[in-house]
Amino acid sequence: MSSTEQSVRTVDGLELPAPGKWEIDAVHSNVSFVVRHLMVSKVRGKFGKFSGTIQVAEQPEDSKVQASIDAASIDTGDPNRDAHVRSADFLDVENHPTITFSASGPVQKRGTDFTLTGNLTIRGTTKPVTLDAEYLGVVTHPQMGTRMGLSASGEINKDDFGVSFNAALETGGFVLGKTIRLEVEVEAIYKG
Repeated sequence: MSSTEQSVRTVDGLELPAPGKWEIDAVHSNVSFVVRHLMVSKVRGKFGKFSGTIQVAEQPEDSKVQASIDAASIDTGDPNRDAHVRSADFLDVENHPTITFSASGPVQKRGTDFTLTGNLTIRGTTKPVTLDAEYLGVVTHPQMGTRMGLSASGEINKDDFGVSFNAALETGGFVLGKTIRLEVEVEAIYKG
């Protein structure tokens, strides 16, 4: 039996990752966001430092996710904007250096698509968030070990987390949209 065969199992006709701890590989993963800017464009950004684990349970719906993001590692491609986003106007990284997400009980929608509802904490405020996710499969690489892939996305309202900085435009609307789209690509390493 190959390593990949040992790290997957079939549940209700669907090939799923084996139970156990899967550690997020930050080098091969991405945590990013998109927010409306000046009502006519979108700004994209990402976080460079994050970690987490996926604890896959015997019953898939009992699985859990824990993730932590270094809020100061934000990168929007503009150092001045990044400094402002780190300030108390936005993420307030001096007082709230970490963004966390914890979830349990993924719910299968269809095939490899599922929803993942958990608690997201930004600036010390915790709110429930539901992400649409897709399980991308498992592969074993001779040098890199056994890995699982996942994609997830969802939307949050920045005001819900105390990120209320904004400025009105003369033409109507605001500098920033209230809705932030979260996009996550995960490659996780099987730890057993």
